[in-house]
Formats: sequence, C-alpha cells, structure tokens
Amino acid sequence: MSAPGAPAPSTASGARPTLEAVAAHAGVSRATVSRVINGGAGVRAEVRERVRASVAALGYVPNQAARSLVTRRTGAVAVVIAEPETRVFSDPFFARQLRGISRELSRHDTQLLLLLSEGPADHERIGRYLSGGHVDGALLFSLHGDDPLPSMTAASGLPTVFGGRPGWAGAEHDPGLLYVDTDNRGGARQAVAHLLARGRRRVAVITGPLDMTSALDRLAGYRDALGVAEADPALVADGDFTAEGGERAMAELLDRSPDLDAVFAGSDLMASGALRTLRERGRRVPEDVAVVGYDDLPPGAWAEPALTTVRQDVEEMGSIMARLLLRRLGVAGAAHDGGGGADDGRPADADGRTEPDGRAAGEGGAQAPLAPVVTPARLVVRASA
Repeated sequence: MSAPGAPAPSTASGARPTLEAVAAHAGVSRATVSRVINGGAGVRAEVRERVRASVAALGYVPNQAARSLVTRRTGAVAVVIAEPETRVFSDPFFARQLRGISRELSRHDTQLLLLLSEGPADHERIGRYLSGGHVDGALLFSLHGDDPLPSMTAASGLPTVFGGRPGWAGAEHDPGLLYVDTDNRGGARQAVAHLLARGRRRVAVITGPLDMTSALDRLAGYRDALGVAEADPALVADGDFTAEGGERAMAELLDRSPDLDAVFAGSDLMASGALRTLRERGRRVPEDVAVVGYDDLPPGAWAEPALTTVRQDVEEMGSIMARLLLRRLGVAGAAHDGGGGADDGRPADADGRTEPDGRAAGEGGAQAPLAPVVTPARLVVRASA
C-alpha cells in the first residue's frame, strides 16, 4: 500500500481508475474507500477527506450498478409537480423552488428527475415510474384536492416530502407525514391588515384555486384580518394563480364592486394581472386602488408601480424539502448547513417550535426527529399599497 497522497499508480492507457487504485492512493483499505463512497458510517473525518481527495485526483467514478447493489439506492429523487408544463416553465415560483431542490440534491450527489402531471392521463405513467425502483424518494408539490399522487407514492412505499400543507382527510393526524410550507394564513393577515391600516375600507381578494391549501389558507387570513367568518362574495374572485387569471378576476371585481379601494392578490402573478386591468380601467395605483401580492418574486419589484407583497423564501423552501427527504433516506451529511432560510433566523413554524432545517429550537444544533416545517411570511412594503 502506498503512502497517503502518493502519486497515482500507473494504469493502462485510458483505463478507468479502480477502487483499489483509490485505496492505494489514499493509503487506506478498499473497504474504507467503499464506505466513504457509499455514505457509510464509521470513518474518521480526516480519513474521509483523504479518500475524497484521492477520488478527485484520480478522477474515479463509481460504478452505479455496483453501488446500487451495496447501498440499495439509485441516487435519484423524483420531483413531481401537479401542473401542466406551460405553467411550470412560465411561472417563476416553480423555477425558484426547483433551484433550491436541485442545489441541495447536487450537494449530496443525488440526481433530480422531473415529472409533470397535467391530468389523469399522466397518473398511470407516473405511478408506474414511482413503483418501478427508479428513484429513492419523491418530492411532490402544487397538489390539488383530489390529486391521486399522494396515494400513489404511499402505495409505492417511497419516502416522500410534500411542498405545501397536505389537505386530504386525516393528513393532520399522520405522524409520519413530512411537508414544507410557508405561513400562508399569517402572511395574508399581514397583507390585509396593512391595507386596512392605510385607510382602505373595501378590500377585495383574488384567490388561487380553492382546491389547494395555500389558496384556502390565504383566503382564511384575509377573513381573519377583516374580522368576518365569511367573505363578501362580491369581493372575492378566483385568479387561478396566473397573470391572465388575475387580469380576468380584477375585471370581475370592478364590474361587481366598482367602489372597491384595495385588493389582496394571493400571488404576485395574479397581482401583475390585476395591475394591468386597473391601468386599462383608468384606476390609479395606489391612489384609487391599492394592491398587495404574495410571493416576493423578482417580477413584483419590477412592476409599475413596484408591488407591495408578502415574502416567502421559495428557493429555501425547496432546499428544506430536499434536506428533509435526504435525512429520511439516511444520506450522510444531509443536515442543516448553517445557511438558513428564515429572514430573521428565528424559529419558523406557526407555533415557533421548528427552525427552517427541521431542528427543534433551543437544542444547540442537535437534530430533532423529522417533522413538518413552516417558514415565516413577511410583508414587503413598496409603492403599490
């Protein structure tokens, strides 16, 4: 066995470096190299780093088929979005969330496989794929009320983390259910309270699809701020979480309630559509109608006028989803990296008990059992309200 850090042993021209070559270069046993490469425990940190340096120096690439036999893992995770591709690739929300997921998976040498579910025709295809042993786990988001995808992942036995609070019957009593969400209800309360504090008295709301928990929770926060059990139907319109939907919903609201003086849109895209309609109708923003959105994605700051909105850290929420799944899969090192995602570093769930990486507050960094994570929502005041 050669001394650690010795020059790479010579191999035949073009030959692929072997596990034995890495072991010789690092000055360790073949078994130690195998444990490091496959994420096993029981290897000192300095030895692990030496092996990784040798892997890099030799350009060693593990044989994935052989690795899967040892680890019983594929090294891949399915990201399933229950939306059509036209929506996914045009909405900056999805781009941000996928960026956070991809970044975290890449840090742990795990591949992202994107599956889009546009409707019933895709369900059988996705169900077959998830049950076929192609991936180690699944991340699901943008689910609608009657979506069969959760039952499919349950039937497949795949470890799963959901984006958004699950809304199906009994979900709140399932101790093994993992999800990542933002404080949608609290964020909506902040938005509408801000409008009321500015003297607005006829505040309308543009909702997302009400078969999604995010839209329901934001509508509930709107009602909370107004202090009403039920919203005035004349002041509520569905904007489908799209710019076109927001444009259409704003027109409906103005036709039904021409005296409205403010609108809370449940997404920045819907708010941008509302701004377009208000301009076309000759309504000044914020002088005649104040507008608040939700998400704090870049287009909101570019709007004219710049959009007052509720910030949720979409990219960090994606990262947290991936971290939770990797922890559930037992991937070495899949813990909080110190980067944080909460705006103020405080605990992130509605009761103030869970930090954004799923650790219990006050534990000095020790990981708590896996649990759902709810991140903060914060009002960002700009010119539109």
